Amino acid sequence: MRLTMHTDFALRTLMFLAVKPGQQTIDAVADHYGISRNHLMKVAQRLVAEGFVTSTRGRGGGLQLARPAAAINVGQVVRALEDVGGFVECFDRASNQCRVTPACGLKAILAGGVNAFMQHMDGYSLADLIPDPVAFRAALAIPN
Repeated sequence: MRLTMHTDFALRTLMFLAVKPGQQTIDAVADHYGISRNHLMKVAQRLVAEGFVTSTRGRGGGLQLARPAAAINVGQVVRALEDVGGFVECFDRASNQCRVTPACGLKAILAGGVNAFMQHMDGYSLADLIPDPVAFRAALAIPN
């Protein structure tokens, strides 16, 4: 299983906001990671819509975590941004065109794997992704 770039950028953005308190601009996040500002704007909009981040418009505005890092569950972030229910075609009864679905055991095996992955992600908070905030800031050259 591979997460989309959208989810990858979302997790990175949340980690950045966790170690840099106060309002942070999309430009600052994009510059520190060397990622597309335009793509990051879409990610930020989604994080705001899902309630993980708040945004303030205008001069002095920016993004910040909507709640403490320890209260943001990694599994919830992944579920909000990934289509874990559509891992393969047979997971969606409405659009499934696979002829072997009634006789195939793959769906149950894959569903078990996806469920195990998500249960594992549920065991971590955003704070767990940054065990050493000082080292994290140093790695990205983020001033204190």
